[in-house]
Order: sequence, then structure tokens, then C-alpha cells
Amino acid sequence: MKTLKNPTRMQITRRRWFSLVAASLGLLLWLPVSAVPAACTSKEAPYALIFGSVWGPGEHPLYGVHVKLRRAGEKKFRWEALSDHRGEFAIRVPAGKQDYVLVPDLKHSKDKPLPETRLHVDNDERIDIGVHLEE
Repeated sequence: MKTLKNPTRMQITRRRWFSLVAASLGLLLWLPVSAVPAACTSKEAPYALIFGSVWGPGEHPLYGVHVKLRRAGEKKFRWEALSDHRGEFAIRVPAGKQDYVLVPDLKHSKDKPLPETRLHVDNDERIDIGVHLEE
């Protein structure tokens, strides 16, 4: 095989094409490797999950019930959720020992108090509750 002192135009474009292909393949192989540590090291704060269902008269799930949650001893509601078509809702709260009060936001007359459900969370756990409402 002879080496040319003056490469032709076709040899130059082939070299560029091969170097471009090699560089793009190297980049494609490097990107997933560099993205994996970033995805694995994301530290999400621990949380507890309060998962519940809202039931109406006749034990039917209620859709669109606004549910509010606050810490016991506080007046301000810090979390809220809306029940879905199965009557279910989920609220994330910080992990740790804490007592909570859950109140469904209904349009009651002023003489009827809103039904409250008291909950206790110990750590990063899931609490399942059922809220049964009467008309």
C-alpha cells in the first residue's frame, strides 16, 4: 500500500466523515454514563403519605370532595387535596412524629360542625384512612 504525499480531496472528506462519526459515537456513549450519577444521587426528603377515601351515604365514593389537613394544635390548614373519581386522595407530609387533623371541606349549615379525623404519623410511612360522610 502506497502512502500519498498529497492526499486527494476524496480522502480528506472520508477522514472528516470517519472522525465525525467516531466523535458522535463517543458522545452518545458518554452521555448516559454521565447522566446516571446525577439521577442516582438526587436525595428527596423523606415523607409520610396520608392516603384516604371519602365515602358518602350508601357507601358510595364521593368525587371532588376538597380535603384539608393541618397539624394538631394549629389553626391554619397547610395541605389540601381533591378526591378523584374513586373517592381517593393522597397527601405528602414531612416524616417524623406528628399528629394531624383531616377535615373534608363540605358546605354544611353553620350549626353542624365539620367532621374531623385525627391521625398520628410516626415516621416515613403510609397511613390509610376512610372518611365516611353523612347527609
